[in-house]
Amino acid sequence: MRALLTATSLLALSGCALLMPQPDPNRAWIDLDTNSQSDLAAMKVDDKDWPSSHYFEVDPGQHELRVRFQFQVEPVDIGPVDEALWRDCEMTVKYKDFTAGQRYRLETGSIGFRPWAKLYDGQSNEVARGRERGCDRA
Repeated sequence: MRALLTATSLLALSGCALLMPQPDPNRAWIDLDTNSQSDLAAMKVDDKDWPSSHYFEVDPGQHELRVRFQFQVEPVDIGPVDEALWRDCEMTVKYKDFTAGQRYRLETGSIGFRPWAKLYDGQSNEVARGRERGCDRA
């Protein structure tokens, strides 16, 4: 039984990996990085809808990435309440020097009610910071 569960789990994980395309070496690839208490989705590149919510892939040069970031604000950051509050925010990150063949990582988080976004290059150097476009309750 345990072997069957292990095999099923590995098959499911490999199926998820098949859904992601191979990075184009002539473009820059941007992975989205989040944690278990938040959700991050790709939305637009240069004000044009992006077809996948899981990653970005852009031509070299300057681009603006727009993401949807949903995160949980803990009761300790809200006041005398018992349940966490979910926020639904749009964030943009502008970067002027995307490089072909380079992998980037877009990381998001929050401090209380305030969301943040940072873009890192393949060597884990921070290359850009995001701006909040607006937030609502989720």
